[in-house]
Amino acid sequence: MAQQAYMTETADGGSGPERPGTRLRRLAHRLFAGWRGDPGIWRRGAVLAALALLLALVMLLHAHIPNAVGNLGSLTETFLPWLGLAIPVLLVLGLLRKSATALIAVVLPAIVWLNLFGGLLADRTGTGGDLMVATHNVNADNPDPAATATDVAASGADVLALEELPASAVPVYEKALAPTYEHHAVVGTVGLWSKYPMTDVRAVDIKLGWKRAMRATLATPEGPVAVYVAHLPSVRVKIEAGFTARQRDKSADALGEAIADEPVRRVVLLGDLNGTMNDRSLNAVTSQLRSTQGAAGSGFGFSWPASFPMARIDQIMVRGAEPESSWTLPRTDSDHLPVAARVKLDTGS
Repeated sequence: MAQQAYMTETADGGSGPERPGTRLRRLAHRLFAGWRGDPGIWRRGAVLAALALLLALVMLLHAHIPNAVGNLGSLTETFLPWLGLAIPVLLVLGLLRKSATALIAVVLPAIVWLNLFGGLLADRTGTGGDLMVATHNVNADNPDPAATATDVAASGADVLALEELPASAVPVYEKALAPTYEHHAVVGTVGLWSKYPMTDVRAVDIKLGWKRAMRATLATPEGPVAVYVAHLPSVRVKIEAGFTARQRDKSADALGEAIADEPVRRVVLLGDLNGTMNDRSLNAVTSQLRSTQGAAGSGFGFSWPASFPMARIDQIMVRGAEPESSWTLPRTDSDHLPVAARVKLDTGS
């Protein structure tokens, strides 16, 4: 009885197993039954077609959406990849509406999305690299800082940056990380732990009035590397004010100036930038450095919120180094996921 469900009449009147192609043709025939000869397929779905074109324009021209009102441009760019979810919705609605016009229009936003993000769908990770780095916003309210420190240290990172360190928890992190990292420094609410000696440790002024950024020079076997750790101010999405990010943007500009003045050729930036690589307001930083996730990651590498990651606001960026791989680490008790990368230090001149 079960076998009969997969049998079909053959050309000579017999029966045989139904081929997958035949089943797909039958499904398509049922789906598009009644479309042939229906002149309404071109008249229906004008609204869906208009929405598809609008979606394509928003993605294609996102850099021209003004920030003057509620930082709408930056808000759009922060969650830009998620606009692709509207494409299958429009596709299904076009099929239900039996609108050829809508279905053709949906092709345009699909092409734009693939042009923007299709490359991120491929696995670009390599196996090389002579320096592993990691960064984690540990959350000031972390209920178990010792376990969090142990978890991120277990990643095997040579260099580890932590952000949002409350003064009361610093001794806990120092004790938990001491067996793995011989060298460390904490400046304000950010800290850096390293297997290599650190010199020239100092705060970086990001125009906040308190210390949330630092830099240090690491003496690696391949030569000096300037490592920056930064936690840019948080942003908020408010109904009455939109995407409030003025202080974050001001701090990003200040961080960009500091990196531009950095005399050491090899630079690694680790931290919670409270913004994505698509956000134009971080151009002072992103225009100078390469994202390890964008260059050598697999997928989008979303890091926040940890319970359901929707954006990559925790960044690892480099200059004078070649990203080899980039990934997110397992969840801790923080509301962010830790992120890590392996890079090959450029030993050329």
